[in-house]
Amino acid sequence: MHKNRLRLVGALAAVLVAGGMAAPAQAHDKQPTLADLAQRHGRYFGSATDNPELVDEPYKAVLGSEFDQITPGNGMKWYATEPQQGVFDWTAGDEIVNLARAHHQKVRGHTLVWHSQLPDWLTSKEWTAKDLRAVLKKHIQTEVRHYRGKVFAWDVVNEAFNEDGTYRETIFYKTLGPGYIADALRWAHQADPKVKLYLNDYNIEAIGAKSDAYYKLAKELKAQGVPLNGIGLQTHLALQYGYPTTLEDNLRRFSKLGLDTALTEVDIRMILPATEEKLAEQATWYADLTDACLAVRRCVGITIWDYTDKYSWIPAFFEGEGAALPYDEQLQPKPAYFAIRDALK
Repeated sequence: MHKNRLRLVGALAAVLVAGGMAAPAQAHDKQPTLADLAQRHGRYFGSATDNPELVDEPYKAVLGSEFDQITPGNGMKWYATEPQQGVFDWTAGDEIVNLARAHHQKVRGHTLVWHSQLPDWLTSKEWTAKDLRAVLKKHIQTEVRHYRGKVFAWDVVNEAFNEDGTYRETIFYKTLGPGYIADALRWAHQADPKVKLYLNDYNIEAIGAKSDAYYKLAKELKAQGVPLNGIGLQTHLALQYGYPTTLEDNLRRFSKLGLDTALTEVDIRMILPATEEKLAEQATWYADLTDACLAVRRCVGITIWDYTDKYSWIPAFFEGEGAALPYDEQLQPKPAYFAIRDALK
């Protein structure tokens, strides 16, 4: 809350008390949310969510109040939005957009082109380059048009590189060559000239072969006038692999290319059981990555990959690992939550 507004609330409370009316308690102890704190720095603080958990009312209450940005975990991916060729289904994505709108939250579109979670009709046949180009263009433009004005950014191409910085051998790369990335960006821009267009990947937080590949590609795309606005660093971290200490320098070098950056899918997993020491280290990491984003003007915001361990993707994908998020399975804030708050203050 703005200082003057805070003073006003205090003054109003004093008047109410003097007038023999009890002041509303929340005027005193309503804490600013993560979103409020981030907004003071001109950033957003968001969470991913997914359709199956939207029946959980206590979960939804925190989701709707603490964050000012939402990313749909699955509802806008290709398998969900075009389950049969040319047949589009917006149900899941629209549910999350409508939820976000009701809470005045902005939505990050995720994701248009990715090698995973593709529908069977796409993966089960051999495509000619001409046919796949047409399918890709239609998918991108139909989805971007549908969500025009409803999302502020798109992860246009997700996870295009291998760890060593070579192109990932996806159906799109193998059939269309590396030019599919520039085409995807151009097609998305045609469909919605106002939306911010990102490339998004994991393990590109630190400076290294994979983030270098993005740096080089981004530079080439900018030189060619391809519409690219930002790089999304997923920031799926794990305590056992060490903190990416070059994160801030990395964010800075992308800024210097004239690009926004965002930490788009943040979680920090650990080998279970979670101990006090591990939770304290996790809290430090959350604070450090928040500091890194705040230190670089063009880092526009941070999104955690859902906010509670109750709905984390980690345990199902990394056996024996978890406790990756700032809230526990009972929706109670962990040390990480308070560390983020302190970093944003």
